[in-house]
Amino acid sequence: MSLLPKRYTVTAALPYANGPVHIGHLAGVYLPADIYVRYLRSVGRDVKFICGSDEHGVPITIRAQKEGVTPQQVVDKYHVLIRDSFKDFNVSFDVYSRTSSATHAEVSSEFFTKLNNEGKFIEQTTQQYFDEKAQQFLADRYIVGTCPNCGNENAYGDQCERCGTSLSPTELINPRSMLSGAHPILRDTKHWFLPLDQYEPWLREWIIEGHKNDWKTNVYGQCKSWIDQGLHPRAVTRDLDWGVPVPAVGAEGKVLYVWFDAPIGYISATKEAFPDEWELYWKDAGSKLVHFIGKDNIVFHCIIFPVMLKAHGEFILPDNVPANEFLNLEGDKISTSRNWAVWLHEYLADFPGQGDVLRYVLCANAPETKDNDFTWKDFQARNNNELVATLGNFVNRAVVLTHKFFEGKVPALGELLPIDQDAFAQLAEFPAKIGELIENYRFRDALAEVLNLARLGNKYLAETQPWHLIKTDAVRTGTVLHVALQIAAALAPVLEPFLPDSAQKLATMLNLELGNWASAGRADALAAGHELREPALLFAKIEDVTVEAQVQKLLDTKKENQLANTPVAPAKEDISFDDFGQMDLRIGTILTAEKVAKTKKLLKLTVDLGLEQRTIVSGIAEHFIPEALIGQQVQVLLNLAPREIKGIQSQGMLLMAENADGSLALMQPSKPVRNGSGVV
Repeated sequence: MSLLPKRYTVTAALPYANGPVHIGHLAGVYLPADIYVRYLRSVGRDVKFICGSDEHGVPITIRAQKEGVTPQQVVDKYHVLIRDSFKDFNVSFDVYSRTSSATHAEVSSEFFTKLNNEGKFIEQTTQQYFDEKAQQFLADRYIVGTCPNCGNENAYGDQCERCGTSLSPTELINPRSMLSGAHPILRDTKHWFLPLDQYEPWLREWIIEGHKNDWKTNVYGQCKSWIDQGLHPRAVTRDLDWGVPVPAVGAEGKVLYVWFDAPIGYISATKEAFPDEWELYWKDAGSKLVHFIGKDNIVFHCIIFPVMLKAHGEFILPDNVPANEFLNLEGDKISTSRNWAVWLHEYLADFPGQGDVLRYVLCANAPETKDNDFTWKDFQARNNNELVATLGNFVNRAVVLTHKFFEGKVPALGELLPIDQDAFAQLAEFPAKIGELIENYRFRDALAEVLNLARLGNKYLAETQPWHLIKTDAVRTGTVLHVALQIAAALAPVLEPFLPDSAQKLATMLNLELGNWASAGRADALAAGHELREPALLFAKIEDVTVEAQVQKLLDTKKENQLANTPVAPAKEDISFDDFGQMDLRIGTILTAEKVAKTKKLLKLTVDLGLEQRTIVSGIAEHFIPEALIGQQVQVLLNLAPREIKGIQSQGMLLMAENADGSLALMQPSKPVRNGSGVV
């Protein structure tokens, strides 16, 4: 095992408090970070694991406006949801804070002020769209217009979501404000900029020369590409009323740009939780700083934030930024706006007590070197074939046979045969092998080695067959189970970083303290005569019906998205008011409903219309259960000429709303009204 620093500061990218956490976030950022931290703690390192909610920025203000609430109410809602989901998923943060805290406002303001006082920023006046009606400068996402590339009339000022083209607001055709709908004008505004171009020589030395061999290829390559293309000054302030106010003269109505204040959130969260020792983890050269992020945040954490830290001059720089690629879902890109995701809080509700199964699948299929895909069928297969049939099966056999043949006590170790010696020799190698892979951020390979340790146990039992051996040689059977139980004991500490609940269950079953990394791989973790607890299954088989329900949930989402994007039928030709006035539209209550014999679509209804009861035949049988319609108030076209349908005289027509998929909904008053009331 390599020599590790004694002190670590590990950060996981701040999740944006504009929605829940999904499996893409977990696989790319939070799960590998948690595995790394749990391992470091197990080998005796001093670690602070830092995260929090990113709560500023335009998308939050837009959501607040749509929901008719304040930005603070939006972030309060999602901060609690995200925080609790992480806790229930066993992500072991030392602190989970938020960027709307008073401590964060203080720390980020002090950071800006120091750089500003030392002349590290440049001030520039630029032109930005201004809404004269709302009397507000508009962020890019507050501007919509026609995309010059594909003609989408609702493209945003920074990107067209239909064709994916990156845009600037001035490229939009016929731009309009999302606040008022007015056509915005360009107006001068002053902002503070971080001159990234001045740090190009230092970045080239620090990244391109200094981290070529130790940063992941995807991280190094993206950084090199950015530097080679040439860097430009980047604004650190915005004209917005939600965020940390800019602490400078002439900055009224401006806040710190979210990309500037969010990474400072790592520092402010540490200070908030550890006010007396936070500087050890951010300013002491003996600390190692590691950022866990997704690939969309590489530039911010490898170029922009390091430049901020360098300009400040008092903070350590990141030692590594092991960014992952993206996780797709059932062959399609995960999308919050399209609800195409597996949300963590929903998973924990649908699969109670099975957080470790998701941890296993996401790590085993982690997008470490390229984008990967999560499917529910693979989730089921990995659980049933690997967790249940391999890991759980080995532990269960070893413990059950010990209870069956030796009263639940670890049998004595007799003479070792070559097969036993080989098993112990292989066992001793696993902890160092797994640890080295974790230290090099190869978590998927490390987890595979944990499963290989379970496979070693299964192979050993299959070759020694203690269930047959007991009939002829109890002493030898005892030795076999002794060896198997030592392998099971070694599994607990190396399993803990990946599947903490399952590792604790295993340790409890073996009647052991979970132990640290040094306790793994020993041939004497369990003494002869040590009493085991009753066997219990570590994992349960997941049935087809369970995953089919999850797949159906996604299919329903896809259908909803398709319906939402289906164009609305064009308006029909105009009619006169007199034409409309000739229609007698009334409210009635359905008294009876029954299917019309020998038909699939027809229902026979009796409707009380106040002035009389009428029979109406309606083609809605495929959309409604007859009994469920009784008592419902509906809208009826009363003066439609009677018509005989299947031998029944129909005296009117029910009004329905038809969705894009052909499904029907009743047209009903919002509150009960008297039968016979007119629709005007």
